[in-house]
Amino acid sequence: MTRDERPYCYGKLECVFPMGPDDLRETPESCMVCYCKTECLRTAMQSADAVQVREEKVDRAYASGMMGFMERWSRKKALHQKRLGKKGHDPDSDTCDP
Repeated sequence: MTRDERPYCYGKLECVFPMGPDDLRETPESCMVCYCKTECLRTAMQSADAVQVREEKVDRAYASGMMGFMERWSRKKALHQKRLGKKGHDPDSDTCDP
């Protein structure tokens, strides 16, 4: 495989960032030696499936007490709207989309 070709798993969230045994996502060992791992993970995290990863992160923060109910509700609502394709507030930034 040349550097211009992409492996079959390129950018597929469940392949390159699956849920681990302790309910945390982790990159498999096979990805660590891949020449395009950084670009691949970035592509996967920009896909529509990445909203699920962000929701998991919000749920963990709420469960650990690092986030209150209103902030959790607000972020989950924004992520739900993002999943539906609506523009609005990005919960990972401090600015709103125009």
